[in-house]
Amino acid sequence: MSLLTLLVVLLAATSGAGLGWWAVKGLKKREGERLLQGARAVASSLRAASEAEASAAKRQMVMAAKEEVLASQAEVEKRLRAREDDLSARLAALEASGRELERWRQEVGETAAGQTADSRAGAARADATAALRRTAAADARRAPKVLEERAGITREALKRTFVEAEIEAAHLEAAQRARASDAPISGTEDARRAKRLLGIAVGRFSGHYLTERSHSLWPLPEGQAAEMLLGPEARNLAIIEEVTKIRLSLVDDGSAIRMEGLDGVGRELARRTLAWAGRAVQVTRSAVEPALIERTAREIVKKLDHELFDLGRRAFRALEIPPAHAEIVRLVGRLNYRTSFTQNQWKHAVEAAFLCGMIAAELRLDVKVARRAALLHDIGKALTHELDGSHAVIGADYARRLGETEVVANAIGAHHTDEPFNSPYAYLVAATDAMSGARPGARRQAEDNFVSKVADLERLSRAFRGVSDAFAVQGGREIRVYVDEDKVDDLGAVELSSALAQEISSTMTFPGQIRVTVIRELLAVENAG
Repeated sequence: MSLLTLLVVLLAATSGAGLGWWAVKGLKKREGERLLQGARAVASSLRAASEAEASAAKRQMVMAAKEEVLASQAEVEKRLRAREDDLSARLAALEASGRELERWRQEVGETAAGQTADSRAGAARADATAALRRTAAADARRAPKVLEERAGITREALKRTFVEAEIEAAHLEAAQRARASDAPISGTEDARRAKRLLGIAVGRFSGHYLTERSHSLWPLPEGQAAEMLLGPEARNLAIIEEVTKIRLSLVDDGSAIRMEGLDGVGRELARRTLAWAGRAVQVTRSAVEPALIERTAREIVKKLDHELFDLGRRAFRALEIPPAHAEIVRLVGRLNYRTSFTQNQWKHAVEAAFLCGMIAAELRLDVKVARRAALLHDIGKALTHELDGSHAVIGADYARRLGETEVVANAIGAHHTDEPFNSPYAYLVAATDAMSGARPGARRQAEDNFVSKVADLERLSRAFRGVSDAFAVQGGREIRVYVDEDKVDDLGAVELSSALAQEISSTMTFPGQIRVTVIRELLAVENAG
């Protein structure tokens, strides 16, 4: 029974009880009491029934409610489990997304770091590129000036040099074509014409024919004056050696000072310094202070340097040719203190230049170019005490580096066949060099000393193992050594040439250079029949 039905029954019972009370109010008291008791009994039964029914309904309601609650709880639990499963799945997905997000964040961080490093590296490269560009631009701006300083010639002077070279090349080509247009003549006719030109040139030249010698001994004054000049423990000689780069030593008897060295200018400096010191001792009658000697020697160096430059300029003026680089002019002046077999090399150069110019005039070549090449052909002799090698090669190298034309430089390098003859001027310089040195009285050499030198040279060469024979040629300027091919191989021949050259340099004294040529020849001979 539902709760609503129970309430209706209770209301009805309650209403019936009230009505019965009002009905029996007018009856008798007994009837009323009986009725009242019956009503009460009915009401009690009704109440009991209602209570029982209500209790049953309540139990049913409670059971239904419990069932509904249990069903609802099961549904809720089911939904909760579903929600929990969904939440777990979402949480797992969220955690996976978090891990993926973290991985992406790390990748993004690494990428950002890489991009930052790349950006920094790019910026550094950009800065370095900009710095290099600025450096390159600065170098490009300085390049012309640096090149001019290293080359020792300005851009305008180089342009003039190129123009002059082209003009000289044009003159040379024109002269060659003019000679080619002449009718061919025989070799005998060529020789006759050449001798005639040489005779004309020699006959027209009037120069200095006296023989000069460069002295290597300076006599000391007698007595106490020599000691005052030398100073304690010959300290003054050491000072002069330091300034002049010339070795000074006393001869065995102590009467003179020997000046040893290949630099003629240095010997002249030493001679002048010693002469000044000797005069100072004779005038003051006292020793010369070392500091005063050193100061005077350096003043003499400056004065002599001006003299050398003036000598060079005088040679260019006498030949009426344009001046050269200052260093070349100074080298020409230094030749005044260089001799070759007693012939003054400054006068030899001027003489050869005049002869070369006269022959060039007869051949209708450029006289000034010929004179210039002949004047400079021996400038390497002023440097042989400083540099190793042939003076012709040294002079040609200096001429090229100091702005002289290739025609002039080639004539310098070729006059002793160290370079090929590339122009007529090279042949003329070689010819006039030989003419000036071979004319009667130009050079003097003691026959006994020459024979002794050649004999010593050959004897020294034959003393080496494996040498079969040795011959001095070209006036003692070359030694040709023949070796046995079964005792000396190719490598041994090279080593022998070096060892022999060192032995000659250490044991013999000679001007210039001596060429050592080692010849190893293999002969295969067989008789037939």
